[in-house]
Parts: sequence; C-alpha cells; structure tokens
Amino acid sequence: MPRAFSERTFTPAVRAHQERMGSARTYAKFIEGGPQQGHLIGDAEKAFVEARDGFYQATVSETGWPYVQFRGGPEGFLKVLGPTTIGYADFSGNRQYISRGNLDGNNRIAMILMDYAIKRRLKILGRVEFTEGAAAAASLFPDGADATAERAAIIHIEALDWNCPSHITPRFTEAQLQPQLQRIGAEMEQLRAENAALKQALAQQGNTD
Repeated sequence: MPRAFSERTFTPAVRAHQERMGSARTYAKFIEGGPQQGHLIGDAEKAFVEARDGFYQATVSETGWPYVQFRGGPEGFLKVLGPTTIGYADFSGNRQYISRGNLDGNNRIAMILMDYAIKRRLKILGRVEFTEGAAAAASLFPDGADATAERAAIIHIEALDWNCPSHITPRFTEAQLQPQLQRIGAEMEQLRAENAALKQALAQQGNTD
C-alpha cells in the first residue's frame, strides 16, 4: 500500500485494531518515513482509468452516513487530465442529487475502479471540483454518450492504491465475450451444415437401396 493512501486511511482507530489483530508491524513500513508515493497517475493507472465504463464512488452526508453510487458511461468517459487529475462529464440522472449535495458540504470522494475480467481494482481518494453547465463539460463529453451532461466533475487525486485481487469474482461484459460467442456461432453453423450434408447423403443412399 502506498504511503499517500495509508496516511489517509490508517487512522488511530485503524492502527489500534491492527495492533489487536497482529498486523500493525506489517503495515508500519507504509506510514513511517520514506518518500511520498502513491498519489501520481502513471502509465498503468492512465491505461486502466481510461478503459473503464464505470466506477463506484462514496461520499459522506451531513448526517455522517456514507453514500455509495455507481457512475457509468461509454468506455473512456473517465479521462486522465494530468498526473494528479481525472475528470468526467456528469450526466443527468434521477435528479436526487445526493452525491452532488454531499460534495457541497464535504468535497472528499473515494472511488473504486473495477476490471472484473482480469481481477484488478484501483482505489482512489480525492477532492471533487464542479463546474456547472453542459458547456463546461463539453471537452469531457465522451463519444457515444446519449445522456445530457449537467456539469464537469474534476477530481484532484490525493492517493491511489492497487488493491488485492483476492475474492474478486471474474465477470465479463458482452463486448468481452463477443469474440468467443462469434467463434462458437461459426462452429455451430459449420456443424449444422455438416449435419445437413450427412442427412442428405443418408437420404440419397436410402433412395438407391
């Protein structure tokens, strides 16, 4: 776990529980000394972020309750704008504005980006800045989107971490399965043709007996 992430998540209560469970020494190296790390988007993170078609985000309300929401769009709708900045066009939804309102009071956000097929996930902590209006979101609007953009959402990253792949159940999108489905379909068509030819040959043989 990078230092930037552990500094923000290993609170005194977390450290106390690590002590009780015997894992504090293992994680001490991530918070004691060493250079700052784990807050910059490298080539691997950029490729991963821009290949996503959705992510989970968590905000916190004025009542202290966390609120988790899924944000989706065409592949690539989440864009890397710099080494510590990502952004997306915030589409119009059901107009409850729970996440949007939460971020007015507390601009911190936690994100989890998933690739179920290869069992990878990237966790991001950042602060959100909004610019209202469709015009502001024009440069972030992805190709193929059919929704209305209400604002530009810019996330200033403070920490990120590649999470352990254990216990991630592999899942595949229709697009990911399409090459295999096409191959199976072609094989089925070939088998149907061979079956029809065999039936015809048997029928002809029966006629000549």
